[in-house]
Amino acid sequence: MLDKYFAECPLVAILRGVAPEEVVAVADILFDAGFRIIEVPLNSPQPLESITRLSQSYGQNALIGAGTVTTVDEVNAVSDAGGQLIFSPNCNPEVIRATKKLNMVSMPGCCTPSEAFAAIEAGADALKFFPANIVTPSALQAMKAVLPTIPSLAVGGITNDNMAVYLQAGVNGFGIGSSLYKADKSLSEVRESAIEILAAFRHASEQVN
Repeated sequence: MLDKYFAECPLVAILRGVAPEEVVAVADILFDAGFRIIEVPLNSPQPLESITRLSQSYGQNALIGAGTVTTVDEVNAVSDAGGQLIFSPNCNPEVIRATKKLNMVSMPGCCTPSEAFAAIEAGADALKFFPANIVTPSALQAMKAVLPTIPSLAVGGITNDNMAVYLQAGVNGFGIGSSLYKADKSLSEVRESAIEILAAFRHASEQVN
């Protein structure tokens, strides 16, 4: 499942603060721009309702799920809401195993080699290096040299200007939050940001390849 969406666009749209009433309108813009992976952090207003609405609208064409997931109970709640992705800020093997038991995609956060290996052993589908402004490109490159082959994303502090150095370090994609979406952004501003971010990613990919 993850390979398909990574092949189309390895960027996760993080909609922190989105409300159920606007989430589908925001997703329409992101999908039209090219995003195929969307997560609603659980510290957003009524996040499970937003996930339900997204899953009903885009569940067959995009990977929809939750971020800031830290407990097994939250994994179960996201699954009940129709989500297929668990995007965690930390490495909790119990959360990872619960996610895989429900046939969902697990992207746990890690910051050290020990956390990365623990996540892989528990069954993670991809690694979320977070926060990326602490896990520097040089640190990432060193870790990637010893880790098994597994998709990875850099999340936190990613901008249009620093994507290339992270791609050169070995990550495959990014989680994009406040530079893409904020609760006070208009839909036209979200559209403009989405287009700019995707253009920056394509340019950075061309530089690396």
